[in-house]
Amino acid sequence: MRIILFAGKGGVGKTTIAAATAVAAAQTGCKTLLMSLDPAHSLSDAFDLDISLLAAHKGKPLKLDKNIWLQELDIHEELESNWGEVHRYLASVFNTSGINDILAEELAVLPGMEEISALLHINTYVKQKTYDLIILDCAPTAESLRFVSLPTTLEWYMNKVFSLQRNIMKIVRPVADKVSDIPLPRDSYFNSLDKLFGRLKGADKILTDMEHTTVRLVTNPEKMVLRETQRAFMFFRLHQLAIDAVIINRILPKDSRDERFREWGAIQDGYLKKAEDYFSPVPIFQCPWQEGEILGMEKLTRLSRALYPKKNPTEVFYRRQPTKFVKENGHLVLRIHVPFAESKDLDLTKVGDELIIKTANFKRNLILPRSFAALEPVGARTDGDELVIRFGGENESGQ
Repeated sequence: MRIILFAGKGGVGKTTIAAATAVAAAQTGCKTLLMSLDPAHSLSDAFDLDISLLAAHKGKPLKLDKNIWLQELDIHEELESNWGEVHRYLASVFNTSGINDILAEELAVLPGMEEISALLHINTYVKQKTYDLIILDCAPTAESLRFVSLPTTLEWYMNKVFSLQRNIMKIVRPVADKVSDIPLPRDSYFNSLDKLFGRLKGADKILTDMEHTTVRLVTNPEKMVLRETQRAFMFFRLHQLAIDAVIINRILPKDSRDERFREWGAIQDGYLKKAEDYFSPVPIFQCPWQEGEILGMEKLTRLSRALYPKKNPTEVFYRRQPTKFVKENGHLVLRIHVPFAESKDLDLTKVGDELIIKTANFKRNLILPRSFAALEPVGARTDGDELVIRFGGENESGQ
């Protein structure tokens, strides 16, 4: 099963691009599910549907047309079906602290619950081969990164903390119940978490399966947006997700007669060139500015043709990952796929958390993870068609 995540800063047109991709895929005969991971769902708006139509399905997939389904998770339904005992315990804790019942119920919906519910659905669809393609309309960047990191975080918690916490509660609970009004979690709470984690097994492998799961970053030709896209690019790579395209949305037409648009277009041209430095060799798709709002099947179809001319939208556009942040022999190392590069031509400049790499025929601006940003590049060498840059430690000037 093919899975494509659309991620990007809020307001860049991510939902519209995801919807247009789903429409294009469905028209090729691909059974396509478009699922919203954004708590502020807007798929019904993109397809110009009555909001009550999706709401009536209570978070279940709605068949919109031949080969296309929409799903907006209903957190209240998910709480009942997946989080019952956990949610009831959390609500009781808040209620004991003096918060009224209704507010306690709301506060007991913790960050991550909706994302985990989405992973449960995805895991089920993949195992049952329900669809050919799942397109995930992700929340804005920070929440998207939390979504992809959840399987690893949960696995760490279950392996390192869960059993210890459960055993401690068995010892502490009889004493605490006599001296405190604050309820401690019962066995049913831990049983519920254990079952939930069991249903999530395999989700991490689904997200990091580079043959079938990829991320497409949606951005605009603007400085602040491109910088956030750089950071997202780096974080998705840290979590071992494949990025097969960067989509630059809302590019002004070259033939605009309005002076203001010509000036703005010239500024956009500069940022389009920067995007090449930031993301090459990952393919960059340019999506032209569209007249009016893109709402409904007809306009989404038109947008998809502009976005994927003569291309199958389900294709994996790029497989090899251009950057790897790894640890080798106790040192932090950055590996970059740069065919024909030679270390003798290399020029490295580090400014804050950004590394600027130049060779005779290559330039790349990279945002570094915090662990790398705290160090200086101290040596570089070539390893086949990869450029290897080492951070920290003694200088490797001889390499």
